[in-house]
Amino acid sequence: MKNLIKRILTGIIFVAVIVGAIYYGPVTFLLLFCVITALTLWEFYGLVKNYENAAIKRVISVAGGVYLFAATFLYANEMAGGIVFLPYLIFLMYSMISELYFKESNPINNWALTFFPQIYCAGFFSLLNFVATFESVKGFLEYTPIFILAIFVFVWVNDTGAFVFGSLFGKHRLFERISPKKSWEGFVGGMVAALAVSQVFAYYFSNPDHGNWLGLDRFGLEWLGIHMNWLTWLGLAGVIVVFSTWGDLTESLLKRTLGVKDSGNVLPGHGGMLDRFDSIMMAAPAAFIYIELFIRN
Repeated sequence: MKNLIKRILTGIIFVAVIVGAIYYGPVTFLLLFCVITALTLWEFYGLVKNYENAAIKRVISVAGGVYLFAATFLYANEMAGGIVFLPYLIFLMYSMISELYFKESNPINNWALTFFPQIYCAGFFSLLNFVATFESVKGFLEYTPIFILAIFVFVWVNDTGAFVFGSLFGKHRLFERISPKKSWEGFVGGMVAALAVSQVFAYYFSNPDHGNWLGLDRFGLEWLGIHMNWLTWLGLAGVIVVFSTWGDLTESLLKRTLGVKDSGNVLPGHGGMLDRFDSIMMAAPAAFIYIELFIRN
């Protein structure tokens, strides 16, 4: 019972912090994801630091990934040009050249385990900066939290639906080699739940009049020149569910390869940061591609 209470309280605080920071504005969004990027990278490098005789420069690699997110934020909001990425390029060059002098036993492994999290954690999170930035009908760049919130809500609803339906009806394994508990019934249940919630988004956010009484008019998309119907929202939710499921399975493959149950224990009752954000890290680039192809253009 104590573990259940701890898990529930942690979940409530976790959701409140995420939603609050995204909702409040671009500065809190930036700070939140700089922290998330740092913690996920720190956790990842901690898991692999001794894998196959790897020798990871943990602090500087985490700093590099956080800088990439911050630099992408500045670039996406037109607060800096492409030159802002030069320090990150120097970090990449340093990571390769330094192996000449450290004389570690497995430099190729060091390079691979240094650069992969830069893509997987820092790179995928950085794409959220473009998801959150839109040009208004007046020609100004605006911070638009609705799509960031949609990614998180669809992932959370999918996870909840998959757990409930999987527990009640799960018989056919989805990917038994990697995650024995996941079932096709759970996947379908999570998908249906997320698709249903997408229509709530379609109703309240695509029409500025519908959200006024809830104070949601600030999320209206009309002032951005974005016209999304119920089908576009349905497609966005579907893409997020599919790729978030792959994200979950990818992290399960990582943990199975490393022989660990949880990626960490930073969140009481919920495991580590990678455990909580594995779905988001794969859903983020998928959502970015979908938005670029079917919403922004």
